[in-house]
Amino acid sequence: MIETFAALLFAHAFTDFAFQSSDMAAKKAGRDGAALATHIAILAGLTLLVGLQPSWVLIGVLVLVALSHLVIDVAKSFAPREQALAAFLGDQAAHLAATALIAAAFPTFWANSLWANLSWLPGALTLATGLLITTRAGGFAVGLLMAQYENDAPPEGLPQGGRMIGLLERGLIFLLVLAGQPSGIGFLIAAKSILRFEAVSKDGANPKSEYVIIGTLASFGWALAASYATLALLGQLPPLGILPVPD
Repeated sequence: MIETFAALLFAHAFTDFAFQSSDMAAKKAGRDGAALATHIAILAGLTLLVGLQPSWVLIGVLVLVALSHLVIDVAKSFAPREQALAAFLGDQAAHLAATALIAAAFPTFWANSLWANLSWLPGALTLATGLLITTRAGGFAVGLLMAQYENDAPPEGLPQGGRMIGLLERGLIFLLVLAGQPSGIGFLIAAKSILRFEAVSKDGANPKSEYVIIGTLASFGWALAASYATLALLGQLPPLGILPVPD
């Protein structure tokens, strides 16, 4: 069952965070039929890819995955705009629950697939999913959190500079946690703190620095939670042989 969950979670994560443009997301929020259909078709295609098999189980999983995802996404579109972060988190929690329920209902989905003999593949899918959720999904979550403070945001720097820094720092945290070196995160925090201190020393104390601190802590918190969740899921799967073995 856990391999099935990992495969279905991969399909969901890449549908929502890798193969969905901002334009598609906006159209989905407006309940545009074509955008919703395209989104569900991508999900069905990825689900078919990870669970390819000559079995009626595949049909059952495809139907449930598509219907549950569609219902959850349409329900999210009715959420008030001012509650965007809560809607995002609730939407992802609902997708996670639906994925777990479908995996429980069809536990042999992965075992019957053409890839079942590749014992390393569920772990590889989990690594890819974890990295994507840590970086891309984390970027959306932190962005929605910080939107309420955008009027107090610091002056513009490099175009998309803050987003790129966030992606890099969350990616580094993910790698440090999976490499069994979480102590390195302390050095990352210290380095960023020094840079912020130098900026304040040059420009003078600025209340807008609180904006950066909130964003940094939110980004680090998300990255740590996603990284350790990935590590926990990997612990239930056949070993990849590329990660350190816990003492």
